[in-house]
Amino acid sequence: MPLKVGQPLPEISLKQKTDAGLVEVSLRRNVGKGSTVILFVPLAFTGVCTDELCKFSGLLEEYKSLKADIIAISVDSPFAQEAWVKANAISVTLVSDFNRVAVKAFKVKDTRVIPEKTGLLNVAKRSVFVADKNGNVVHSEVKRDPASMPNFAKIKKAIEA
Repeated sequence: MPLKVGQPLPEISLKQKTDAGLVEVSLRRNVGKGSTVILFVPLAFTGVCTDELCKFSGLLEEYKSLKADIIAISVDSPFAQEAWVKANAISVTLVSDFNRVAVKAFKVKDTRVIPEKTGLLNVAKRSVFVADKNGNVVHSEVKRDPASMPNFAKIKKAIEA
């Protein structure tokens, strides 16, 4: 079962590739300050994942005004992610779960949908978790179909609650 409402965000730090090099990003970096939105996307450079992160990038200022921090996660290497960010003007924080630490902690490993369509194993299900200021999950959304976008209205409502 995926991480549930009421559970705390795990104490995990993942790598982000920036112009300055690799940096550690804590998934709990906004705890005590505001809400945290954790997005799991299956793979870089794929259509729905790119659309999702571009949509969140377009909403970034609105979320920041609500004191929400957005962190997107994929299992791609931080170097591939850097190319993806630059090619698509993605402005949300994108971190690499290359070692599948977060996928395991959040229990969002896709064992059925992606492998059936592509043969690729060990990617994350498209998922969204919103944590409150205290770091506890207040919204959990895990998609069975990787082509299905998250519910942006429910995410915003969870942030505003």
